[in-house]
Amino acid sequence: MTPADVEALEIRLLLEAIHARYGFDLREYAPSSLRRRVRAALARSGLEHLGALQHRILTDPGAFAEVLDDLTVRVTEMFRDPGFFRCVRERLVPILRTYPHLKIWHGGCASGEEAYATAVLLREEGLYERSQIYATDLNPSALEHARQGVYAADRFELFAENHARGGGTAPLAAYGTLAYGQFAVHEALKKNILFFQHDLVSDHVFGEMHVIFCRNVFIYFDATLRKRVIEKFAQSLYPGGFLCLGSGERLPSCYLNSARSSGLPFSEFSREERIYRYDG
Repeated sequence: MTPADVEALEIRLLLEAIHARYGFDLREYAPSSLRRRVRAALARSGLEHLGALQHRILTDPGAFAEVLDDLTVRVTEMFRDPGFFRCVRERLVPILRTYPHLKIWHGGCASGEEAYATAVLLREEGLYERSQIYATDLNPSALEHARQGVYAADRFELFAENHARGGGTAPLAAYGTLAYGQFAVHEALKKNILFFQHDLVSDHVFGEMHVIFCRNVFIYFDATLRKRVIEKFAQSLYPGGFLCLGSGERLPSCYLNSARSSGLPFSEFSREERIYRYDG
């Protein structure tokens, strides 16, 4: 076996061990991305080889929590891709106003910035009080960060600029407190957000969601896993509901109305902003 073959085998064994010991299924994540993250986890651990890392995480749940931070994706920001949020504000919100109550799911919410951005947008559009946001992630430490809603102040300028470019109607500072090098989201913005652990791969579906945000998550899945998650989202969406993907992601053509080969009738609501409507 070549060194690359040995590494691939060690990674596969590591992922099998994680699944068997902790129930987290990372086995169908995109191999190239996962390989980079496993290497980063090994480097941070100070251990010499993956076998030693596997032994450590199997015997020490605290060590596993640290490794999980390296293996799962936590890159996000408030109002990332402002054009997307402007589209939500200008095109989705008029449709969402027609519902007496809104259910919104942020799948793979990481440390919560985008869930809070959605809450800000809904409050500015007068929809927050009749909305429930479900924000889920695989990573417990990311979720704890999200629940706290406290972010480094040096990120606030970017958040505020994104918010303004996305059509924000009030200063972003109105929704939190800037002090002691931190930006803390106000409690009033948290009350309709429920953060909890959920595995997009293996856990249950949710019912009758009006909007599902799963942005910049699919890029880390292989084709088989993407198919499984798309089917889960279809089962979770209210007829006429919306699936929002990231700027570098597209719903495969087999899921669009023009093809119908998958049996899941989505249509492109905004091709540019990767927003799809479920017509099932």
